[in-house]
Amino acid sequence: MDSNSAVARLRDATRASHDAVDAAFGGYDLSNRDDYRRFLGAHARALPAAEQALGALAFARTLPPRTPLLEQDLADLGEQMPGSLSFACADEAALWGALYVVEGSRLGGVMLSRSVGSDLPHRYLAAAHGPGQWRAIRDAIDAAGRDASTEWYDALLNGAAATFDLYAQAARVGEPALAPV
Repeated sequence: MDSNSAVARLRDATRASHDAVDAAFGGYDLSNRDDYRRFLGAHARALPAAEQALGALAFARTLPPRTPLLEQDLADLGEQMPGSLSFACADEAALWGALYVVEGSRLGGVMLSRSVGSDLPHRYLAAAHGPGQWRAIRDAIDAAGRDASTEWYDALLNGAAATFDLYAQAARVGEPALAPV
């Protein structure tokens, strides 16, 4: 991969945000029904808002959404979808950054699905990309950034950062309240 490609820039610029979101969600035991329910609830505060915003990007509309799968898994656990957090990402370059985060989380979800208890629903986390789909997503992001301006790249990185922030905020909202000591 070209170190000047949009995807390479995204990967390098968002590494710390990615690690922070991984850490925020890393405390959940996905084999435990209550932890898994809270984990899915936190994701449900972020994903629908991000997917709705991505609807403005023609390429993103070609990808299968995961919100319905998340809703089904929560329903199987006796939960309704919580309200989504607010997310504004309307600039096209920013939407490419958001797409990178949302579809990258699909990759991570497949790995996490292996930790989900066998008696628990896992449609959402197990929703893998089709053959060649992740490569096509990366190629589309790189094509969108080809010959783009510095301002376009700034917006791209800001969109990715805003999406990671959305997930981090959702993880904080989803944390169980601590009992006073």
